[in-house]
Amino acid sequence: MERLIERVRPYLWVWPLIAFGAGVASFFLVDRQQWLGAALALGMLLAWLLLLSESVIGRALSRRGYPTLPRGATTFIAQLIHQETLFFSLPFLLATTVWASGQALFTLLILGLALLSILDPLYFKLAERYRWIYFAFHAQCVFVVVLVTLPIMLQLTTSESLFYALALMVIFSLPSLMHLVQPTRLRSWLAMFGLALLLAGAGWAGRAWVPPANLWLTGSALSPSLDVESRTPRGSVALTRNALTVSGLYAYTAIRAPRGLQEEIYHEWRHDGELIDRIALTIHGGRQQGYRAWSRKQNFPVEAGGRWRIDIVTASGQRLGVLRFTVSDSPASADMADGQITSPPGIPGLDLRRLVPGG
Repeated sequence: MERLIERVRPYLWVWPLIAFGAGVASFFLVDRQQWLGAALALGMLLAWLLLLSESVIGRALSRRGYPTLPRGATTFIAQLIHQETLFFSLPFLLATTVWASGQALFTLLILGLALLSILDPLYFKLAERYRWIYFAFHAQCVFVVVLVTLPIMLQLTTSESLFYALALMVIFSLPSLMHLVQPTRLRSWLAMFGLALLLAGAGWAGRAWVPPANLWLTGSALSPSLDVESRTPRGSVALTRNALTVSGLYAYTAIRAPRGLQEEIYHEWRHDGELIDRIALTIHGGRQQGYRAWSRKQNFPVEAGGRWRIDIVTASGQRLGVLRFTVSDSPASADMADGQITSPPGIPGLDLRRLVPGG
């Protein structure tokens, strides 16, 4: 095994590229050939099953008198699966991240972990000397692979996938916490499990910073009216207080999701940062241009002037996009709701403009 590893090592630079290409293919094939995208995701999960069962297989071989793999070989296999996981997941995260939000930090973190996984000196030093950090790295990879693959494989909602990803991340963080705390007495064991619960709480509190890896906004518009039959925004109006009182305002969004997925999202109407309305919408996956849904607000407050924001979020609070407009007494200083459907910069195919906040 060690001789085989030495022979293939010079060619390992190709593996992250293959994993990234598989992620890009899966991202698009989920839309067009769902079974093939799911097959790629299944391959990811089988690789993780192999990694997680390695120690069990090793002990079984040892009991029967067979030699087990040396630690360097098992670390090498783990490195390949970490690379596969991180580079496979990157296309999903790059395409669905709202870059003008905390989600950018999460995606940059995963990008940093992906780069770490291909830097052999740093990776193997981490695996040999800093075991608790290495196991934390491992737990983060588990989180990412579950977050990305479960909606594809089982058509779970974004919120359900996030919950399972957090639960498994905490479970696989226990080896890291054991190396950090080194529990020997009841008090230290309680401290370790307390840290695990703290990690779970912190993960759930920061869920808004996690991109919805299988949902993205393909188009949005503001309009004074809407053709329900064709699901198309109509008309144009200056957003003054009088105009809003007369016609109200429609917020139109088209959201792309994998075929067969049904999920509830929300339009959160905020005035100067304060939540005014939270309107639930159910979307269905599969339409190439995105599932068209809208909310309408008619009852604006008397003092409606100022800055408004409509956050498009999942049930777990993960942001898909945002619409902003300003209401004024004067048509000259008010924004226009013109019914024009605009696409966020850099939506899939992975336009590099999306990597820059504001396009």
